[in-house]
Amino acid sequence: MSHDQTHLMLPADSAWLALENPRNPMAITVMMRVDGLTAPRLREFLRVYWMAWERFRYMPVKRAPAWWWEEDPVFDLRHHLDVVLDRFTESSLQEWVSARLNQPLPLYRPLWKFWLAPNAEDGAVLLLRLHHSYADGVSLTGIFDRLCPASPQQHPAVYGARQTRDLSPWISAAKSRIEKLVGCDLTGEASTEESQPEDKESRDGPEAKLLGQLARNGLKLVNEFSDFLAEPEDTPSDLKTPLLGRRHCRWSVPVPLDRFRSIAKATNVTINDVLLSCVAAAVRPRLGVTGAALEDAVMHAAVPIDIRSRLPEDLKPEPDALGNYFGTVFVPLPVDGESGLERLYRIKQETRRLKKSWQPGIAWALSSCSTLIPEALRQPLSDVFYRKASAVVSNVPGTPEARYIAGCRITEQMFWVPQAGNIGLGVSVVSYAGQVQFGVVADEAVLADPEGFLGDCLQELSEFPGGSPIVV
Repeated sequence: MSHDQTHLMLPADSAWLALENPRNPMAITVMMRVDGLTAPRLREFLRVYWMAWERFRYMPVKRAPAWWWEEDPVFDLRHHLDVVLDRFTESSLQEWVSARLNQPLPLYRPLWKFWLAPNAEDGAVLLLRLHHSYADGVSLTGIFDRLCPASPQQHPAVYGARQTRDLSPWISAAKSRIEKLVGCDLTGEASTEESQPEDKESRDGPEAKLLGQLARNGLKLVNEFSDFLAEPEDTPSDLKTPLLGRRHCRWSVPVPLDRFRSIAKATNVTINDVLLSCVAAAVRPRLGVTGAALEDAVMHAAVPIDIRSRLPEDLKPEPDALGNYFGTVFVPLPVDGESGLERLYRIKQETRRLKKSWQPGIAWALSSCSTLIPEALRQPLSDVFYRKASAVVSNVPGTPEARYIAGCRITEQMFWVPQAGNIGLGVSVVSYAGQVQFGVVADEAVLADPEGFLGDCLQELSEFPGGSPIVV
């Protein structure tokens, strides 16, 4: 195979392949309601515009010790689009989408696929499943922003992006920076004479070893990492039940974005604080923890944070590039809070603290350089992160105005996030064209009533100043 058909994968992308397990496939699911979208229109749109991004012709291939992008030698768009002519009701559509969400993508082709259901009740449904190694939510949203104009008469702006050829400068820069932070050669050898293989930190375990190396460098990073490690793990609860691998997804009715804005303004918090407070309220009765145990309960939500603007110039991606450039903060949810306002102000306090921390950068550095970190450190550090959360909560802001795909108006947008490790609950929040929708995806073992969960998320809005009940 020629050099041009195979390219080294960035570690930040290949990390999502390393995190893959059969019970928790690492794929993003996107759903759109599109008025009047037909199969011929969609096929032409995908052929001309979607395929302008070369990565969609490539599939991940493992060649020890790294992952590579390899061009599909028999690529055919027909392999990546199914047209389903069933006349779905809202209820049957939810079950159909859940079934697609549980359906693995074939490993012998590029890991993405579209489904079009043109006869669904309330308008055609376009569904996309895409493996997280291809893109994060921000870069995927960027593609749709470029390809879906604000007018049906306006043609999409075709930017596209070539599949990156030579990643060695990026790898070298990333390796150099993390070595300076950690104070060790990432091949496993200490870079300071004071470091001895049998020091106390080495005997205590990989986390302590890394902390010891950081401490010897006298970096602020050691304090940030220590604070994170000191953060208590989540209380055992029904959300920590071993996963079955069967997941269901649901989505809420649209809620005017102005509702969230007015609450945020009246209480002097951010819209994101309001959203997290809604999640905390819905989680509380589903922990299986009551009484005094609830007062002491600890629960974190893993919240993705875009870090593109924080990266050094030599590590920033190109404007149109696909890939994964986000860190994670672990927000303590006040599940013991007795009122909506108490939960809201406690979340405000926690999010302000985390915004000033290095936690997103630490999380991204560990994942993006996972293939550079010695094997002995890699898995324990990954476990340390994902043991500290019971849910993933992702908020993706869409465009303020309605958009058009293949000349057809998009009336709704929704997505569902994958959950790493043994996390079985994912909550997604999408704002689009002045509306907000909640989505939930949950393993059967963790959450039996996703519709009730969404109802409680929306009910929480009535607890705040200016709020009123919402009919679900």
